[in-house]
Amino acid sequence: MLTVLAPAKVNLTLEVLAKRPDGFHEIRGIAQTINLCDTLHFQLSDSIEFRCADPGWALAESLVSKAADLLQKTVGCTKGAVVEVDKRIPLVSGLSGDSSDAAATLRGLNQLWELGLSPKELLGLATQLGSDVAFFLYGGTALLEGRGEIVTPLPPFPHRWVVLMMPSVPSMPGKTARLYGSVRAEHYTDGQITDKFITHLTGGRGVAPRVFNVFDNVARDSFLGLDKYWQQFLKTGAADVHLAGSGPALFVLVKDKTQAEKIYQHLRQQGLESYLTDTLTTIDYIG
Repeated sequence: MLTVLAPAKVNLTLEVLAKRPDGFHEIRGIAQTINLCDTLHFQLSDSIEFRCADPGWALAESLVSKAADLLQKTVGCTKGAVVEVDKRIPLVSGLSGDSSDAAATLRGLNQLWELGLSPKELLGLATQLGSDVAFFLYGGTALLEGRGEIVTPLPPFPHRWVVLMMPSVPSMPGKTARLYGSVRAEHYTDGQITDKFITHLTGGRGVAPRVFNVFDNVARDSFLGLDKYWQQFLKTGAADVHLAGSGPALFVLVKDKTQAEKIYQHLRQQGLESYLTDTLTTIDYIG
């Protein structure tokens, strides 16, 4: 059996520069993998079968089966596999768990089926599946451009503890598209927030960079009740709370482990779904 880890991510920056002629938005941002991972298990079989114990996981809505189908059709492979998805990343949270699972599927089946596809070839497939999938073929800290599918690895972000909180708000179908649709011209930035962050990562001097997510401007009007959870998070002593990706998960970066544990415990004591993890620079994707 082959095992592949699929980490979640948070956005250290996410800027919208403009709306593109194709209807998508031009973005510039920095993504960071964190140590909250799904685990995918692969075993050779005569046919393709997918399993997941999480009752909320739906094969028809997941990119996992699409990744396997695309890989088979691209190389003409007739081998089969049992793919078991062990979910730890909350579903529809903005932590890109499904995109990470899709990237793990490409990696895992490429090895299981002995296809020998290069990283560049896998990247070409990843970009066909979704904007976030390509990033997870790199992991660590990376610059995202275009729709998010243009990925440039960056020097590692200094280690931080990450406290996540998953607000109990009503699900919002098509939330990412709806959030982008709520971003107005006054929310556009010119990429300098991300550029300053990159300068800091590459050893430049100056003021420490700040976490920024353009969706922070519109999320509280989009997710019913989100503001209440945001305020609860801030009252735990978390200084700088942001939306993780397209939400509704919220997160804060903390340098001191003891402080991170206090924030986490405060959230848990209030009965809130919370996670204490840390940034992840390198991953043994396949074990």
